[in-house]
Amino acid sequence: MLFTLAHSPQHCDFSLLINMVAQDDALLLMQDGVLAALDSSEACDRMIQQVQSVYVLSEDLAARGLVGQISHKITLIDYTGFVALTEKHAQQTAW
Repeated sequence: MLFTLAHSPQHCDFSLLINMVAQDDALLLMQDGVLAALDSSEACDRMIQQVQSVYVLSEDLAARGLVGQISHKITLIDYTGFVALTEKHAQQTAW
């Protein structure tokens, strides 16, 4: 399953989300969800420990002026990569 997070981790039940993501699932951070990727933040640390495949949409990161401020353990993707994730994961859950 592909989970997408479009809200700041402070404005959703972030703990529930990362607990729902299974080993074969992926988590894509987009819109304000990219804030969860900020290096050394509590959200980022918990996410990296619990979620195996984490991606961040580079366009949304750039729009918020956060390029270079995210954890190196998170994979940057563009819209083409987003499409590839949706093709790989037939089911999607949006947060």
